Amino acid sequence: MFYVNFDNIVSYDIKDIAKLLNWMKKNLLRSLKTGALLTLLCLNVVQINAQQDEQSSLYSYNALNFNPAYAGSRGTMNVTAIGRFQWVGMSGAPMTQFLSVHAPVANENIGLGLNIVNDIIGARNRTSIYANFAYAIRLNRQNHRLAFGINGGVDIWQMNTSGMVINDPTDPLATNYTKTVGNFGGGIFYYGQRHYVGFSVPRILENELNDPNVTGNSRSARHFYVSGGYVFNLNSVVKFRPSTLVKITPNAPLTFDLNASFLLFEKVWVGGMYRFNESAGFNFSWTFGEVFTVGYAFDFAYNDLRFNQFGNHEIMLQLDLKKKRKNYTSPRYFNYF
Repeated sequence: MFYVNFDNIVSYDIKDIAKLLNWMKKNLLRSLKTGALLTLLCLNVVQINAQQDEQSSLYSYNALNFNPAYAGSRGTMNVTAIGRFQWVGMSGAPMTQFLSVHAPVANENIGLGLNIVNDIIGARNRTSIYANFAYAIRLNRQNHRLAFGINGGVDIWQMNTSGMVINDPTDPLATNYTKTVGNFGGGIFYYGQRHYVGFSVPRILENELNDPNVTGNSRSARHFYVSGGYVFNLNSVVKFRPSTLVKITPNAPLTFDLNASFLLFEKVWVGGMYRFNESAGFNFSWTFGEVFTVGYAFDFAYNDLRFNQFGNHEIMLQLDLKKKRKNYTSPRYFNYF
């Protein structure tokens, strides 16, 4: 605030008064611009949408999390557990645990699965439990298949503000609550021994998520996923697998992951990843005994979140159980996707 002592204004000459008026003009214009900018930001806050579904750098090992048509496609009974620790060292940073189980039945034409996700971001926790059903059609002698899948389940949203610093205890938004909502989704998945392409919408309904006792406009956003990958034979011991996962949310920026991995001696995957406008890193996995696979992924943000944190880390344990019969042939080598 600028104060003027009018008792002494007669001591100012014409140049001083001109400088004073010019200063007031500049600061008034600056204040108007700042106020207009803040008003626009406030008006747009309620319109902002963003990616709500959980991220994973090891997505190619756990496609059931975003596409129900993936169920049973590995030709084994598969159990995958992944733990993701995002922005390590930052208070309230996201932590996510994934668990999926799926297997083929009925001559491998039908796939059944279950996936559970527990996602924690600050005071907010979401636990998702979904059952998956897929039906695959064999297209040719190379055993290329086209699978259609549906899923259904619940999302349990919880807000726990007990660990937060709240300046106004009477704020109606600073309350603990739990809300359970049902949802369903679908997807298609075309795959062979060395390739796959998929499209899915794992949650179709846009449920209200705010506290039932508080007026609000918080809703779950509908996400669309497009995935694909191919395995190239480079020589007798090395294979190359590029893959991608594109995530589309209406009224939010498009984002996608790119991965390039090399398979060595049919046992070890080593590769790099890039997440558009966010992070880059590497990942590897090792299969032993043709049953167990362990994996690790690291990526580091190169945007404004690169400060005051130590990157994103994921660990994975995967189990594949084959049927015990000599004439068993998996629709594709289980370690590719």
